[in-house]
Amino acid sequence: MKLFVAGLSYKTTPVAVREKLAVQATRLRCHGCRLKLGAGLSEVVVVSTCNRVEIYGVASGRVNPNRLFEHLTGQELDLTPYLYFKEDAAAAEHLFSVASGLDSMVLGETEITGQVKQAYQACQQAKLTGKVTNRLFQTALQVAKEIRTQTGIGRGATSVGSVAVELAERIFDRDLSQKTVMIIGAGKMGEACVRHLAKKAAHSILVTNRSFERAVNLAAEFGGQAVRFEESLAAMAQADIVVTSTGCPQTILHRAEIAALMPQRHNRPVFLIDIAVTRDIDGDVQDVANFYLYNVDHLEAIVRENVRSREHELTHCRAIIAEHAAQLMARFQPAPIKTFAPVPRLQPEWAMAGAAVCQA
Repeated sequence: MKLFVAGLSYKTTPVAVREKLAVQATRLRCHGCRLKLGAGLSEVVVVSTCNRVEIYGVASGRVNPNRLFEHLTGQELDLTPYLYFKEDAAAAEHLFSVASGLDSMVLGETEITGQVKQAYQACQQAKLTGKVTNRLFQTALQVAKEIRTQTGIGRGATSVGSVAVELAERIFDRDLSQKTVMIIGAGKMGEACVRHLAKKAAHSILVTNRSFERAVNLAAEFGGQAVRFEESLAAMAQADIVVTSTGCPQTILHRAEIAALMPQRHNRPVFLIDIAVTRDIDGDVQDVANFYLYNVDHLEAIVRENVRSREHELTHCRAIIAEHAAQLMARFQPAPIKTFAPVPRLQPEWAMAGAAVCQA
């Protein structure tokens, strides 16, 4: 039986491709079940975030990574240029790096640990996991905790949401005090944005979400204003910065709608930061005058700066990961078969006595 991971991430694949493969959290069980049956896997866990889609599994025979994604999506695809595939200890080390935030766009970020845990629990509850993947993911969460406590890789670490806020600061010369910021989507990413914006003393924060109650609660916590989702486009007319982070599988903002806002804004520029996968904003919006659109792939320049400040901790982290991966793989090795030296056959006393008489 072979442990493996097949995946694609922001390092290998543009967001335009990743968004077509993303699996909503509520669909992880369904997609995992289809994958397990279709590909003939004995165990499987699917991890899908804004920056990666990965399949961790156990198989008895040879695995075709591209076919795995065809089973996962139900589509005929050629993802060969984007895919990576690792087995056994290399697969374990990869997951440990992912869960610890070492493979993230923002080095040392903490949100990925919870996303890995959520994906594992969803597949475990659907009885898609087994002895190998249970031990693998439980160890991954332990490694993530150990790296957090024993190294400085997460010191000052930021999330994608906070990087979006940092980008907004750069756009407005570090001064958000007179700017109105609108957050579309009050999930974890949206909440991270609101928290960082509150620290930066943004003049006004608007929060909209399909669940209005969620928007009200988040806005109230930070002194912002909640906006009903169906009124979000109209409210956007007063925003200087719009950050979108919904879990919607379709585009929610289109070019024609955005262009219609400009007369109301008197051509004041708007900066749109789309950190959702699938993307919330139609890419053609960037062609509208005075609208400037950024997506998750555009955040990499800021991320690279964050990486440089933490690289000295990577050696320690990788040593921890290698040690735990080796220990884990040793657990999966079959126990050696014990062999015993043959016991000399002892002759009965009467035979020995007879032999002595003959010799005499």
